[in-house]
Amino acid sequence: MSETSKHVTYEDAGVDTAEGARAVDAIKQMVAETNRPEVIGGIGGFGGLFSAAAMKDMEDPILISGTDGVGTKLVLAQLLDRHETVGQDLVAMCVNDILASGAEPLFFLDYVAIGHIEAEQMAKIVKGVADGCKLAGCALVGGEMAEHPGVMRPDDYDMAGFAVGVVDRPKMINPENVKAGDVIIGLPSTGVHSNGYSLVRKVIGVDGIIPGTPEAEAKRAELEQVLEELGGISLADALLAPTRIYVKPVLELLRGGAPVHALAHITGGGITENLNRALPADVDALVERNGSEMGWPVPPVITYVSEHAELAPNEACKTFNMGVGLCIICSADDEAGIVAALENMGEHPFRVGTCVEGTGEVKYTDEQ
Repeated sequence: MSETSKHVTYEDAGVDTAEGARAVDAIKQMVAETNRPEVIGGIGGFGGLFSAAAMKDMEDPILISGTDGVGTKLVLAQLLDRHETVGQDLVAMCVNDILASGAEPLFFLDYVAIGHIEAEQMAKIVKGVADGCKLAGCALVGGEMAEHPGVMRPDDYDMAGFAVGVVDRPKMINPENVKAGDVIIGLPSTGVHSNGYSLVRKVIGVDGIIPGTPEAEAKRAELEQVLEELGGISLADALLAPTRIYVKPVLELLRGGAPVHALAHITGGGITENLNRALPADVDALVERNGSEMGWPVPPVITYVSEHAELAPNEACKTFNMGVGLCIICSADDEAGIVAALENMGEHPFRVGTCVEGTGEVKYTDEQ
């Protein structure tokens, strides 16, 4: 260091504490709107408080936690300057995972690292998180907004989330209950959800483009053009469609006594590398497929990206969800009742495949 001293403030170093405080004020109401009766106090303390009193009625309450991010879908959100729905993606990635054990999400925390905090932009991001929490029925009890000047571009940000849920041990979903002869029911995705975007970015040519530049504006205009092959919407709209949150219909199904054997959240790794997580070691999943055609409707945006990337069927199925966001495994005898219950909730379930004797792998009918 120089012997000549110089007074340097935190703001001189690039951290705007006043804007950070303004951002906290901007999100307080939307956070409060996610509260459940168990929440104690509000945001601003050193920790989020949540009463466990309601769990005393359970025989053996099991806490289940999950953490995840949104991944490089955020690159597209930043390029398009659309930040309102990535928070729902964040919540979905966490709560759908813990739902796979039959857990009810209780509370959620988020972490946003950003180059420079702007209250209005942060409010858009956190509103998406709050909206996701409402859809999942969990409370947003706290979080962190971390300003990283000199490390990230001012408009660059990344997100991570953490969810905690509870299930009574006797009601916990256990893949060991899956047997050969069971059927696999799918619930539709909204599109790509939050996985596969590193490939998506290559296909649509956005890598290396810095938001706010003329190149970015030209690319944004291109992505916002309506395409007939996407059903009359733009790539921007299709690719930023938020990840579905399956908590409410699935919990309603389970609370109604539906004999569900296993659940699988189809995320990174696609069907091939997620459905196997819901199988015991002596059972395979046999998924309906005929070449590039699945046994159910695939969102046009997934078909578009897969075709432009020239993916073989096996590559597509281990990259994208292929139109199924959540799989429900049950006995063949219970399929009709479970499908009817889901349809009564406004869901559109479909048959994904069946379970056969095997070694815990996912296979496809066109490989047999």
